[in-house]
Amino acid sequence: MNQSTHSSETPDTELLWQRFLNSDVEAFELLMNSYFRDLFHYGSKFSKNQEFVKDSIQDLFLTLWERRSNLSTNIAVKAYLMASLRRMMHRSTLVQNRLHGESADATDEIFDVEFSVEQKYIESESTHLRSLRIRQSLEELPKRQKEVIYLKYFQEMDRTQISEIMGVSPQTVSNLLQIALGQLKKHFKVELLTLFLPYFFI
Repeated sequence: MNQSTHSSETPDTELLWQRFLNSDVEAFELLMNSYFRDLFHYGSKFSKNQEFVKDSIQDLFLTLWERRSNLSTNIAVKAYLMASLRRMMHRSTLVQNRLHGESADATDEIFDVEFSVEQKYIESESTHLRSLRIRQSLEELPKRQKEVIYLKYFQEMDRTQISEIMGVSPQTVSNLLQIALGQLKKHFKVELLTLFLPYFFI
């Protein structure tokens, strides 16, 4: 199975967030360590510059620490962090584009996800061929549909969390997911998609 954490917040996570809001430095460091991998994986879809992604994550946590007294006590932590990172990277990229005289519109087209099914799930030549066809179909999806598929099947987010991260309505998330799965279902059975999709994101 993939290496992402489950989207549901555990009591431990909620307690950690409360401790962080109460200026507990240890809780702050634990939050950073707990979510760094998922945030880096997600941020890497918007930029291939690994240092930029890492710096953005560090800036995000520093900003959260500075504003901790104004943050909500009742949030879905992982979704909130991913949404905040997405916005921060988007703003930074817009600023860089303006400084270099580039079009700001190009920023909206960025969501570079790669697909590669884990080798241990390829048990036969026919399975290998099916996985290649699914991969090709995924790569042909528009970027927002790719992002919805990624957040649902790799990051295990629900519709409300995805809407928060992407800054769209829950209905838009449902529409994007329905359209994406509709395209994939033209070629593959639902059961096959459900089985394979979580293993395609690298």
